[in-house]
Amino acid sequence: MDFDDQMRRYFGTTELEALTPAALESGKERLAVEFGLETDRGRRFAMWALMHILGNAPDLDVAFKDPADQDIARDFMDMLAQANGG
Repeated sequence: MDFDDQMRRYFGTTELEALTPAALESGKERLAVEFGLETDRGRRFAMWALMHILGNAPDLDVAFKDPADQDIARDFMDMLAQANGG
């Protein structure tokens, strides 16, 4: 599942700036619901990463029970922060 596929699936577009606030919230809600139901580790991480970017990701201890997955998520968060200059 790549980023563009996720954007199309949950938001109907790859252009976030084209979304109305209501459409953005609706897509975030669909994403969160499917995240809660997803059992595939890779898909779950990809969904969490998109939620993190959008600001609605659950805390790591809630999202990932496996400490190794939590560490991977922390690494992702650190890389994203560095890429954004922080």
